[in-house]
Amino acid sequence: MSSAHYDIIIRNGTIFDGLRTPHFKSDIGIRGGIIVTIGRISKKATCDNEIDATDLHVAPGFIDLHTHYDSQIFWDPYCTLSGWHGVTSVVIGNCGFGFAPCKPEDQDRAMLSMERNEAIAYSAMKAGMPWDWQTFPEFMESLERTPKGVNVLSYVGLSPLMIYVMGLQNAKSRPATAEEMDHMCKLLREAMDSGACGFSVQLAGEESAQRDYDGTPMVTDLMSPKDLKRFAAELGKVGRGFIQCTGPTPGLSEKLAMESGRPIIWNLVCAGVDQHGTPVAGHEEILAWLDRCNREKGLRIIGQALTIDAEFKLTFEHWNLFDSSPIWRVVTQGTVAERKGRMGDPEWRQKLVDEYDSGSGPTLGGGQEDAVTPGAGDGIHTMILEEAKTDKYRKYEGMCLGEICKAEKKHPVICLLDMVLDEDLKTEFKSSPKPCPLKSLSEIATSPFTIPGLSDGGAHAKFNPGNFYTTSFITEICRKHNMMGLEEAHWKLSKYPAQAAGLLDRGHLAEGMPADIIVYDYENLKLLPGARAEDLPGGDWRRICKAEGYHYTIVNGQVTFEGNDCTGATPGKLLRHGSASASPLHEIRSKM
Repeated sequence: MSSAHYDIIIRNGTIFDGLRTPHFKSDIGIRGGIIVTIGRISKKATCDNEIDATDLHVAPGFIDLHTHYDSQIFWDPYCTLSGWHGVTSVVIGNCGFGFAPCKPEDQDRAMLSMERNEAIAYSAMKAGMPWDWQTFPEFMESLERTPKGVNVLSYVGLSPLMIYVMGLQNAKSRPATAEEMDHMCKLLREAMDSGACGFSVQLAGEESAQRDYDGTPMVTDLMSPKDLKRFAAELGKVGRGFIQCTGPTPGLSEKLAMESGRPIIWNLVCAGVDQHGTPVAGHEEILAWLDRCNREKGLRIIGQALTIDAEFKLTFEHWNLFDSSPIWRVVTQGTVAERKGRMGDPEWRQKLVDEYDSGSGPTLGGGQEDAVTPGAGDGIHTMILEEAKTDKYRKYEGMCLGEICKAEKKHPVICLLDMVLDEDLKTEFKSSPKPCPLKSLSEIATSPFTIPGLSDGGAHAKFNPGNFYTTSFITEICRKHNMMGLEEAHWKLSKYPAQAAGLLDRGHLAEGMPADIIVYDYENLKLLPGARAEDLPGGDWRRICKAEGYHYTIVNGQVTFEGNDCTGATPGKLLRHGSASASPLHEIRSKM
């Protein structure tokens, strides 16, 4: 095909194919959304768009397995921030959350739950979601109809499934009856038949830091282990898909893997704190456990790894990640007026002071201090004043609360409450930097049983725009710290997650593969400063962070971004059964 016509020719790029093949220089020819040629293409060949990739790297688009774009996909086809950072495929429905199945009378409650739990603006969901579904198969049809700038794969979240069958209060207060369990398993199978990739669940227990609208734990945090195992057994009967679980013990995770016979995506592996700032078990212990599961026990359990530092910017207008504290949980619920009322109430203020003085106050992002000495841990005194809104406090900008309270001669809690009340809850704070030790980061990133991720894309958009992990992996893990070569990195960011998620035709560059490709400048790739964008439906805002150095993002053979400029093309596909179209493998499975 050296003299044929192509839609796109990428010339003279350095190719990283996602399969850990040593990089090589070559051309790539794309036609009809497919890579049809990898090799030198004649200058006589014609094309609609020729990309000069001299001195640039050409690689498969990144695959983000952990997002919460379940609502955002309906108003943002590119699932930004992810779409700005080389991501061409996303998986939604994580942590057991989602919007299907859902009865019409439960729609508002479902959105309110996500507003509290994942800090997604209710106003944006209300204005931006079509709600033209009730069942999960109908939700998939809605996703199919929706213009997309990225490919989308979806879990069945167990929380909406249980609420749909049992009702919210029953789902939170008791195990399922035999009849209810049979009904839910039937719906799970129907969802899998419609193209779901498996089910997801959050198992954080009574003390979960990610809570429901009313301050109670989420449905799956309270679910019966017996019911959970039944869901796993049903997935085993289906014989495909995988389970994403957040917060389970290693022992329970192994039981799910054995019961289902399916892969487990386990959240999460990190050093110190998770993406919400919650303290977690030592990564050395978890990595050793993953090694035993895979090498010795024959259990396919893969850890999702946090490879960026968990940092936050926040105001108390919206902050919900003190929910691990039963006192702060109440104080930070409700409208701004309701929050201000409790923050000024002497009884609530004293309760917060007593909690802090006992050494058990919340850490920034989730979890509780357990320091013997009050204030010795990573509690509220470590918060840094980023931006004051009045002259009274501007002199303290850049100082931590522990320093400010000494200057004000106030207790840290009282100092914080007075400050935010004086500024109508608009005072902006940020977390103190807690960089991961490089040795720990290297051990986590290079483990054969971890996949980088945890972007939480679409969630916590006013606190933690961490959806740039792909860019950071290339610039920090590879370029700055030389922890691995780019061949390994692109496998970690593309093909490995594709394999874990059962994506049959994504994650690597080869003739015959869909053309999901990024063209980027390795030496000059970098994160840009964060910004505030008022671009949500209903007039709400979010924090964003773009990158510089991605020259082209191509999805299914169409350019979606040239640099940070969006082309308006929406070639993304709904990846039912791991593919954009019925595959021979799926056809065989459907007859088994």
